[in-house]
This record gives sequence, C-alpha cells and structure tokens, in this order.
Amino acid sequence: MKESNRIELKRTLTDSLEKEVVAFLNYREGGIIYIGINDDGSIAGIDNPDAMQLTIKDRLKSNIQPVSLGLFDIIQEERDGKWVLKIIVASGPEKPYYLKKSGMSEKGCFIRIGSASEPMPSRMIENLFASRIRNSIGQIESNRQSLKFEQLRIYYEESGKKLNAKFAGNLGLLTKDGRYNYAGFLLSDSNSLSVKVAKYMGTSRTHLLENNEYGYCCLIKATKQVLDKIELENATRSRITSTTRIDTRLWNPVAIREAVINAIVHNDYTREIPPKFEIFDDRIEITSAGSLPEALNQNEFFEGFSIPRNQEIMRIFKDLELVEHLGSGIPRILEKYSKKCFRFTENFLRMTFPNAWLLGEEEDTIVGVESTIERVAPHVSPQVTPQATPQVKALIMVLDGEKTRSEIQKQLRLSDRKSFRTLYINEALKHRFIEMSIPDKPQSPLQKYKLTEIGKAFREQLRYSNGIFLTEAPPQATPQATPHVNALILVLQGEKTRAELQELLKLTDKKNFRTSYLNEALRLGLIELVMPDKPQSSSQRYRLTKKGKLFQQGLRELEARDND
Repeated sequence: MKESNRIELKRTLTDSLEKEVVAFLNYREGGIIYIGINDDGSIAGIDNPDAMQLTIKDRLKSNIQPVSLGLFDIIQEERDGKWVLKIIVASGPEKPYYLKKSGMSEKGCFIRIGSASEPMPSRMIENLFASRIRNSIGQIESNRQSLKFEQLRIYYEESGKKLNAKFAGNLGLLTKDGRYNYAGFLLSDSNSLSVKVAKYMGTSRTHLLENNEYGYCCLIKATKQVLDKIELENATRSRITSTTRIDTRLWNPVAIREAVINAIVHNDYTREIPPKFEIFDDRIEITSAGSLPEALNQNEFFEGFSIPRNQEIMRIFKDLELVEHLGSGIPRILEKYSKKCFRFTENFLRMTFPNAWLLGEEEDTIVGVESTIERVAPHVSPQVTPQATPQVKALIMVLDGEKTRSEIQKQLRLSDRKSFRTLYINEALKHRFIEMSIPDKPQSPLQKYKLTEIGKAFREQLRYSNGIFLTEAPPQATPQATPHVNALILVLQGEKTRAELQELLKLTDKKNFRTSYLNEALRLGLIELVMPDKPQSSSQRYRLTKKGKLFQQGLRELEARDND
C-alpha cells in the first residue's frame, strides 16, 4: 500500500488530521486515511484504538465546517497482529469544507492534489461556494415546528444509545436559526411523506393487488416496515427430489435490503417525491427520486464512491446500524446482480431485480437452464447460478473431457449404479448441463458424457462464486448451503465463540458474520448453541451438530478430490 490521490498514510494521529479530512471532503472522489501505517506501507500499529476513535470523531465533529457528520466512517482493522484505524471520507455535498478556526479561506480550505493536501486557491473557494447546493433538506425549514420524536428515541434506545436534550442540534435536525429543518420533519413521529409498497398481478401495472401504506411516520419506522413487508414477500419455494429439497428465494435478501435502504437514504426529498416499491410476478422495482449527484458519474457510483444526498439521514441510519460503511451498499448489490439492473434517468434512479424462480404459473419443476440464462442473463451477475441438485453439482465439478458412466461413478466413489444414473446422469442431461458422445445410441456400452457450453459456464460459476470454492454440496443428500456457511463449517472444530470463528475466517464485520454465517448455519441445523437457554450470552459457543459433522466430511471430500 502506498499514498495516492485517494489514500493518506499516517504513523500516528497528528494535528494535521482535520486538514487531510477537509481535503478529501472537497475532493470529488473522497478518500481514505489510515492511522498506524508508515509512509512505506509497513504496519506501525496503534495503542487503544477505541479511545483514539472517539477522539477522532470528536475532533472532526468540532473542527470542520460545514458539519461533516454522516460523511465519514472510522473502522478498526487488524493487520499483522496490530491495530490500525481506517477513516473513510466521502466527497461532501456542501463544498467548500474548511477548518473552523481558519474560516473559509486559503488557510482553512484544502483539496487533494496527487498524494498531498494543498491549500485551495481563493478563486476555487468562491466558485464552489457560489455553486453550493443550498436547497438541501438540512437547510429547508420545516413547515411544521411542533414536532415529536418518540419513535426516534425508541430506536436509539434499542441500539443502546440515548438522545439527550440537545439531540436535534447534534443530529443536524435544526437550521442555522435553530428551527426544525426538513430532515427533522421526515424523522418526526408524524409527517406528510407517503411511503408505499404496491403489489401487482402479472408483469404490468394493470391489476393492482395491494397498495400498502407505511409512511406518515418517522422515516426509520417506515424503512423498517418496508423491509419487513418485502421480507415477507420474498418467499421460498421448494422443489422436492427423491433425495433432497431445493429451496429458492425470490431475491437475494442482502442485495434487496441494501437497495431498499439506498433508495430511502438517497432519495431527493426536496422534490417531495417519496421512493416507490413495486412487486410484480417476475420482478421487484425500486425507484427513488433524483438521479446521480452532479459530482458523481456512473462508474464511480458502481465502484462505491459515495456522495450522500441527505447526510443528516445517512448519519442517523449509520447510528442505528441500518447502513454499515460509506459506499458499501452498491458493491453488495453487485455481488448478486449486474449493473444492467440499474436505470438512470434525468430525474430518477430505478433498480429492477428479476424473480429468481422464473417459473410459469402452472409449472411444478424448475425451468431448463437455457431458458434461465436467456431470461436472466441481462440482469444477473456471473456469481448467480442456475438451480441444480447437489448431485448434479458434484458431477459437473469432476467431469473433464469425455468420460464413461463407470469412470464418473468411480471418481465420485459411488456404488449404486441405478441411483447414479437417475440422480446424476439423467438430471444433468435434463437440464442440458451434459450431453452424450453417441446421442443416437443412449444405451451403448461405449457411451461417454461431456459438459455442454451451458455446463462449462455453470462449472465456472460454481468455482468462482463469491471467490470461494465449495459451492457444491457433497455427493450424498445434504442441505443447500451458501459459500459463507461452507466456509464456516470447514473451520469449526470443537467449540468456538463467535469472535474465535470470525478470527479464523479473517472477517471483521460482526453483523454480517452473524447474519450470513452463524444464523444461516443454525437455520440449516448444521451448528448448535452450547448454551441454548442463553442465546445472547457473551460466553456463547458454537459446535457442529451430527448433521453438520457429516456435511463437513462431505465438503472435505470434495476439497480433497479437487486438489487431486
């Protein structure tokens, strides 16, 4: 790692921190500051990162104007056994930012040029100030001043935080004159914002089935209600085979959650147009008012650069852990869906996510993979794979070149020929993952099988999905597990705490680890709590169930087979 236009390295916390942050706030791409890393990229480390994090937050809050809360994240990272702090700074929407003690002058305004933070010329300061967007929700006075915030207080208390008597000013809910602004209005117990989730019959807006209203309340409450409704609609359909059950959800829950929150946080409320959520038989559409900010292009948007449109709302969503880190939402969505799901117009951004089932109304089996690829390819990224049983996945992973039935069966260490032909060969042929070398003589003893182009593409998806091998399940009947769960099962030996497991997997995001790894493995019955009567205990440990031990064995066999 070395310094660049977006990266600043500091061995220790110095008096110049605010200057570097101001420069990144004024820079069109923002930037990252590391504390505890030498200029040559070697790790120096810091002592007591928790205390330093609080100090940094207080300094940036007190010493920079306009208010920068909601425009930076501070993350602790462990590198080479030492702690470093990573400060992610977004490009600010109210440029120019400046040091409070020096004012809006060449001594107070800085901008990033190359790997240095340079004083901003007075002409640039004047131009930026002249073009500053004044019509933001933080500067618009609320028409209603008798506002109550009991719902917001409850959500803060549930997050282990408490709002004091000066919370409105601290959270940026007041104008410079001390009156409630439009952000305060949106976060109050009662407002005029209508937030709806509509559900239609079919693929058009002709037949409206439901029109659920979740607005006119604190925006946090409305957000949670929308998330709950879409989670309810994101049902699971099961397909039962002779040996296992295949479960498929409509949409990837992590990506959809990020899309919903992105639409709400970055909606242009100055137009008094709320975000819109619409569910069809074949897709979900999420539309927010306002296209990209002027200082952000589409490539930067997709790469995770962030210019919060509503920094007051962003700050509160971060406080309540509805968002994690600046700019992390879009990359999370792109892990599961392609850029073609996003449509930008002059006044709106629409995200469209296809129904993953892709089933006809009367069908009770999963459609052929060619149909799947034809219908989903424009929208779904390469990491998302067609539906296949664990047996078919295992077959695809061992089939290189042309092989006879007995050769494949031997590789998979299976003895039951009838079961192998039914569950492996015939199933793979049905979905056109494989083809016969002598198609006009299916029963020939010289018959061999090879992957089709569809099968080859599917194998690549299996190998590289989420950067983790082992997306296929063992040859025997096993639960459908995500790559995250597979990784967890492989490292779990004996009894381990959450922190120990996270360390083994080298993961830092506790919330994501609990959701995507622990809870999913618990749901599948692969792991269990050592103290089931105390699920929230800080001393809680986890261990494999009998089912989990068998699953682990199968994963290791597949891993060994691939290494061979």
